[in-house]
Amino acid sequence: MSKRLSLISAFVCCLIWGTTFIAQDTGMDEIGPFTFNGVRFLVGFLALVPFFLIIEKNKFFNEFNKDRRNFLYLSISIGIFLFLASALQQVALLYTDVANAAFFTIFYVPLVPFVLYILYRKKVHWSVWPSVLLCVVGGYLLTNFYDASVRKGDILVLICALFWSLHIIFIGQLVEKFDLPVTVGLIQTLIVSILSIFIGLVYETFTISNILSETYEILYAGVLSGGFAFVLQIYAQKNISPAPAAIIYSLEGVFATIAAWIILNQILNIDNILGCLFILGGVLLSQLMPELKRLSIDKPK
Repeated sequence: MSKRLSLISAFVCCLIWGTTFIAQDTGMDEIGPFTFNGVRFLVGFLALVPFFLIIEKNKFFNEFNKDRRNFLYLSISIGIFLFLASALQQVALLYTDVANAAFFTIFYVPLVPFVLYILYRKKVHWSVWPSVLLCVVGGYLLTNFYDASVRKGDILVLICALFWSLHIIFIGQLVEKFDLPVTVGLIQTLIVSILSIFIGLVYETFTISNILSETYEILYAGVLSGGFAFVLQIYAQKNISPAPAAIIYSLEGVFATIAAWIILNQILNIDNILGCLFILGGVLLSQLMPELKRLSIDKPK
């Protein structure tokens, strides 16, 4: 896959994630967070099954047999990280508002290069650090966080950001060795669904009629976000390393703001617009500076 297609995949992924924030928040009117996530990711799993049968069934064993142990380790780890991140984010929405959740979630952007260095001593291009700063400042302006009070759910979102960063990093490790994005999507959605439904059955009221009352939110968050968006993320990271990828994913805040403006008729103020521009600037800086360096190296003397 070319770098251009990877970037398109990343942007579409961000668009879906950003608009899903609304469905995540409104989808818990009648059901608990673990029930919502359990059913949501089960729907995502079922939506991906036909694509696995059409696209990856024939090449699955060839890819899997390259290194079975490593594939299982990485894909199961990715599923567990996704479960922890999505569960913490969903529960946090019960105790904080969308603005706080969106702002603190964006902290996976600075965490990715930091965790990369801690785990693998992997250095990143210098442009990542100013890009991270632009994205965090942009997220601050975008969410109107300074008008909101800090709530106990915010600490859950901060922990959730750590697991999002690990999810991005481990996907980066997996796509270097295996070309099975739909298969990984199936594995991670199944893991999240099973763990979420188990906890939901133990601690929440699991009522079919209540679940059906959230059908539209579950379908949107399940099929598009829980299923296809995470597969697009894996496609995107085939040609984008984890730290710049995390910066691109911060665009979900921009798309969430635009969606709230269009769907919920929320007003965009000057700070929101500046926040969008800061994040866009961070994304462009992280992508263009390494390319300019590469072009200068490749330029004939």
